Amino acid sequence: MRLNRNQTHSQQELALKLGAGPGSESGLLTYERKRLLIHAAKTALAAALCWWLAQLFGLHEGYWGSISAIIVLQSNFGATITASRDRILGTIIGAILGFSFSFFGALPWNYILAVFAAIVICGLLGFRSSSRLAGVTITIVMLIQSRSHKAIAFDRVMQVMLGIVVAVAVSTLVLPDRARLALRDGLAQEFLVLGAFFEAILQGFRGAPDPNLAVLREDALATLRVNGQLLEASQNEPSGGPGWREGLAMLTQFGRSIFDSLVALELAVKDSAEDDFAQQLEPALGELAADIHVGFHYVAGCIHHWRFHVAPTNLHLEEDIARLEQQMSAVRPKGIAFSQAEIVRAYAVQLHLKQIARLLRAARVETSRAVGEARSGRAEGAAGEAD
Repeated sequence: MRLNRNQTHSQQELALKLGAGPGSESGLLTYERKRLLIHAAKTALAAALCWWLAQLFGLHEGYWGSISAIIVLQSNFGATITASRDRILGTIIGAILGFSFSFFGALPWNYILAVFAAIVICGLLGFRSSSRLAGVTITIVMLIQSRSHKAIAFDRVMQVMLGIVVAVAVSTLVLPDRARLALRDGLAQEFLVLGAFFEAILQGFRGAPDPNLAVLREDALATLRVNGQLLEASQNEPSGGPGWREGLAMLTQFGRSIFDSLVALELAVKDSAEDDFAQQLEPALGELAADIHVGFHYVAGCIHHWRFHVAPTNLHLEEDIARLEQQMSAVRPKGIAFSQAEIVRAYAVQLHLKQIARLLRAARVETSRAVGEARSGRAEGAAGEAD
């Protein structure tokens, strides 16, 4: 398995773990620092462009456009679109309400009612993220007395629109960063982290608990959380090809389900250090566990290359499950010689292992269907070029 050049940090780390290429970058300009410098440069460029355009067209208080550009320009295109949508909706709602309520009553009561109405309306319309921006716009429109409320409301909307348009243009045209590509890399990393969590859990089965278990659990949870945010941002980006959105959403859901199963497995192996009944399930139990570990790495590689239709030749999870079930049936009469707690733990462990194995297999198979790899001719050709 060979990887392309100009890899992201996640791709480099994945390549290292899969033995598929050189390690990650070292030195002063690591990948994360490069991303930070690029984002800083893009933000400064967008702010300066807004200020220059405001001066060019004689707009009042041109700094509002620069402020909007700085706020909405995020590290990837999808997040920029989301922030832009929230800001423009909040600004328009706030401008309308601020201008309208300025005709009714006197300060501070009309101002209080306007802010209250903005929060309620944004919430009822499903725009909760825009409610604070609506309140800010109302404050500017109603409390600044330098010009008419109508002029302030109009200028505020125009300046925000200018900042958003410039921010989206810079995010799209200047070294664009796509949330869906970051999510693809993040999901590949997620399955590797889940695999490490799985290994740590099994170390505590009939043995001493792994000292890094809690850290690995938190790492897995943090990875799931970040990928969930990236998935939301990626929904606002143009599709990257057939089934991209469906495939990313499906893999994200499978990752959450596997994490839940791993947490259940962690509970099942608790207090198993002295258990002997599980030994009766060998070698079938150990073979399934070993293949699950391989499965995590294989699915991570499939995500990395975005190629799911090729089944692994040395991985037979369903056959492992069948052998384990046969072993369970064979040792059932021997259960009378062991404590009930041992037997329950062993049954719980094998049930969770089977669940994790089937989720791993389904993650590859169902994603392959979602991305439309039934058209294997073109998929194989594209995969050959990628390798």
